[in-house]
Amino acid sequence: MYKKNLIARFDQKAAVIGIIGLGYVGLPLVLRYIESGYKVIGFDTDFKKIAALNEGESYIGHIASESISNAVVNDFVATNDYSRAKETDALIICVPTPLNKRRDPDLSFVISTMESLLPYLAAGQVVSLESTTYPGTTEEELRPRIESTGLTVGVDTFLVFSPEREDPGNKGFCTRTIPKVCGGVTANCLEVGIALYRQIIDEIIPVSSTQTAEMVKLLENIHRAVNIGLVNEMKIIADKMGIDIHEVIRAAATKPFGFVPYYPGPGLGGHCIPIDPFYLVWKAREYGINSRFIELAGEVNSSMPEWVAAKIVDALNKRQKSLNGSDILVLGVAYKKNIDDMRESPAIALIKILQEKGAAVDYCDPHVPVLPPMRKYQIALTSVKFTPEVLGSYDCVVIITNHDVFDYETIKRCSRLIIDTRGVYLESAENIVKA
Repeated sequence: MYKKNLIARFDQKAAVIGIIGLGYVGLPLVLRYIESGYKVIGFDTDFKKIAALNEGESYIGHIASESISNAVVNDFVATNDYSRAKETDALIICVPTPLNKRRDPDLSFVISTMESLLPYLAAGQVVSLESTTYPGTTEEELRPRIESTGLTVGVDTFLVFSPEREDPGNKGFCTRTIPKVCGGVTANCLEVGIALYRQIIDEIIPVSSTQTAEMVKLLENIHRAVNIGLVNEMKIIADKMGIDIHEVIRAAATKPFGFVPYYPGPGLGGHCIPIDPFYLVWKAREYGINSRFIELAGEVNSSMPEWVAAKIVDALNKRQKSLNGSDILVLGVAYKKNIDDMRESPAIALIKILQEKGAAVDYCDPHVPVLPPMRKYQIALTSVKFTPEVLGSYDCVVIITNHDVFDYETIKRCSRLIIDTRGVYLESAENIVKA
């Protein structure tokens, strides 16, 4: 009865959707459900986010405030009052899953969210976890907590894992067009999970279990992490040999089969690729498996800011300059081009390294006017203006994030020394060092 009624409410768009965590994953999901005709309640613990959303304002660069104000007109409300969870038919959890200092999974956000919801769970609801995590989390951590309330998963309440696949700033894909993987704790749960998402997503990919769905997301990101680690290591080797790795990649990419181009950089960023592989590394130890390949890729990628710093030191030395006391300008601090997402950005790690070595560091990023508070670092900096005079006033300009908004000809013409970590410049020049 509960399954049939819940599926009917989703299909008729009579269901109320609760989304917990209104960041880069949760907020696009809010907008997609509202666009599709559902009523949505958003939950977050950040009072500033709640206030902004209820005023119709966006705090994410690639999401327009107009979209938020339209959502408010259509009865969207953001709140920190978890008692309103009892008004919902579905609760979708989109909270962070970071690593702790030992690089072990930190599920505190997921668990605290679930425990905040427990008093308000009722028969006939579905809970979907979208936060990336290790295989077994949904079954081992969420199911026992839900069933501690007297509900039975698969009978009168339903539980699924459906990994988020958001790619901020990607103009080729949006929430609707990215296929959605979904795994249920039981067959009934999977049926309800498919009904939850099929009205807003073009294609649903059902899998046999929540563990499989959890592993799918880890494989996707480990695939990228390992290949980026490979090409970063190739960059170091090519640099020692005096070979331009970007020219190598461009040539290799002309092969019409058997090669997929990945590109080196100053390190990995974003909430997924630098973090997710270590979730599987941690879980694999439970089975006595030492995942050396994944860990090695992580070591290579996490060492890139130090390698870039060493290239800056060498380049300054060749110009009879010491890093200690030099003025350094970092161009771009978002973790990838054309967005404002700072999560795990290698730019911040590099800034900290340069500061500790005695450099005076500024940054320029039109997408990030002020550095926000971060878990690992507290760096009080504001973006400087992008002008020829500003560029020329620094001993070294480091291109970390290759935003389209930057005028690279002006950078080349006006900067005394450029460290190019993104392969922006195809041709060599006296003032350009590729890193």
